[in-house]
Amino acid sequence: MAEFFGEMKEKTLCVEIKEMEATVFKAMLYFIYTDMVPELDDNNEIPKEMAEHLLVAADRYGLDRLKVICERRIALGIDAGNVTTTLALAEQHGCSLLKAKCVEFITGGTPENLEAILATDGFKCLETSCPSVVTELLRSAHKKI
Repeated sequence: MAEFFGEMKEKTLCVEIKEMEATVFKAMLYFIYTDMVPELDDNNEIPKEMAEHLLVAADRYGLDRLKVICERRIALGIDAGNVTTTLALAEQHGCSLLKAKCVEFITGGTPENLEAILATDGFKCLETSCPSVVTELLRSAHKKI
């Protein structure tokens, strides 16, 4: 908000957006003006990756509707190889829908699926970066027994 509406020392109309790819910023602006996100179309070859980047941008700029759209698109691509990194992303950006889908995927799968998830680097990273989420997973798994 401050970047766009606050008083700036430099009296220019140029604002540098850091930590965001130009394609992501362009997609975000397109959404702001049209309320559509063609980059997340199912026919697109990299919609999950774009959805992850757009989710971060939507969280950063308070675009709640875009954030929900991204959560839903990311949830469609959850698998054993990416569920833990997706869960960490959901935790970092307060995405309750996406987080619930990840927890459901992890706790509702087969023992073989769980072993594959536990063997990923993403799970090891989740253990160190979000230990409260691991506790939440254990509680959720216990409720299903």
